[in-house]
Amino acid sequence: MDLLSRIKARETRAIARALTLVENGDDAFCAALDAEYTNLPHPERIGITGPPGSGKSTLTSALLSEYRRQGKRVGVVAVDPSSPFSGGALLGDRLRMTAHSLDADVFVRSMASRGRFGGLAIGSEDACDVLALAGFDPIIVETVGVGQSEVDIARLADTTVVVLTPSAGDSVQALKAGIMEIAEVVAINKADREGAERLEEDVKEGMELRPESARAWNPPIVRTVATQGQGASELAAAIAQHRTFLGSNGLLAGVRQKRAESRLTDLAGAALLDALKGQGRANTAFEGLRGQVRARQLSPRAAVKALLQQLAL
Repeated sequence: MDLLSRIKARETRAIARALTLVENGDDAFCAALDAEYTNLPHPERIGITGPPGSGKSTLTSALLSEYRRQGKRVGVVAVDPSSPFSGGALLGDRLRMTAHSLDADVFVRSMASRGRFGGLAIGSEDACDVLALAGFDPIIVETVGVGQSEVDIARLADTTVVVLTPSAGDSVQALKAGIMEIAEVVAINKADREGAERLEEDVKEGMELRPESARAWNPPIVRTVATQGQGASELAAAIAQHRTFLGSNGLLAGVRQKRAESRLTDLAGAALLDALKGQGRANTAFEGLRGQVRARQLSPRAAVKALLQQLAL
């Protein structure tokens, strides 16, 4: 039985092996996965993002428990930051989800960001496809946690949950455009702390700053205490409410189309970069122009234009 068939049969070792292959960019397996593209299931994708220390992993674990209570098989992709010096990562997110480690209907995979900005790992999208093939639904993607620049999750998820905490400077973060514009649900975690009410008011004010085009959906605000499991059912209900909104307004197909287009753009950029670093004509042209840039004979912008002309792009 080949690897894809074993994944469809929900073999844990096969799923783990496949996730390692996509994380390492294995050409043969990625090609096999691409061949399944038109037949892939479309499970619900939920993004969990927010500043470091907001309790994203603990909240994800609480949400996992709620979905298992509902009888759902849940896949999780948890992205951890990589060291800028060694390139290594602790991959500690799964340590906060050990309560589900023996559950055959839960699969948690930690992935290193490997220096990629935006809060996700390079293989996050492919990892979601593998988990979809294995029949997990929903799939939760937890991002690194780097603040308002961490907005790539909005392109990958159907519903993005932004997690904030009281008395942690989040009232300022909440008013910044990037991270609040991607929020479809806001979770105020550690809501038993002082300042939860003030943070909720600040979030509501921040929502008023969104562009008119983004106001068709009014993101619900849910208070949670993830360490005690409080608010998990309410959070799951808010996520389901957004899913219903997308479906009833014919927006879900558009979300998936934008996701595919973004993925195409990302892969095209990566392929072009690989070509520039390879051994062919693109690399020869690139190296020649790089030498001129280093010698300050040509500006980087002018070099890019010249490169496109040489490659007839």
